[in-house]
Amino acid sequence: MSAPHATLAPSPWVQRWSTLVPAGATVLDLACGQGRHLRWFAQRGCSVTGVDRDAAALAASAGLGELITADVENGPWPLPGRRFDAVVVTNYLWRALLPTVVDSVAASGVLVYETFAVGNETVGKPSNSDFLLRPGELLQACAGLRIVAYEDGFLDAPPRFVQRIAAVRVAPGAGPQRHPL
Repeated sequence: MSAPHATLAPSPWVQRWSTLVPAGATVLDLACGQGRHLRWFAQRGCSVTGVDRDAAALAASAGLGELITADVENGPWPLPGRRFDAVVVTNYLWRALLPTVVDSVAASGVLVYETFAVGNETVGKPSNSDFLLRPGELLQACAGLRIVAYEDGFLDAPPRFVQRIAAVRVAPGAGPQRHPL
């Protein structure tokens, strides 16, 4: 287990962009593991849903909200037709699921995504290109959303290459929106 997975502290990226998620919002944390982001959003007054294939990891989040054990890589999407005010994904990539993840963001909702990128194979795991975002890949996946923030580069504590994005689905007919930076 790498350092970003081992800590129960929320990702600084998720913390920063959680300002886009109001109290009372519905939040989906995909591949939530032990629920560090479920806890973060539940403490902020949100209704949380966590999905992970590891039932033992999910058990650490018992009582926080809706917990769904599902292998989204080998089985059906467990939330067909559901939309969330916020969708959070960290340290996880299954390319075939990217369109479903983006589609799960409700009108005026936010996607906060952060995972490993090409280059990570030079500093550690994951090193398999199947689990490393290609340059600009998150931008392409979020083409239908309004990009609020995007980064693609190297972080040194611990050493890793990442891409991360905060993007909003603009509600039809909505005028200009202010997003805190």
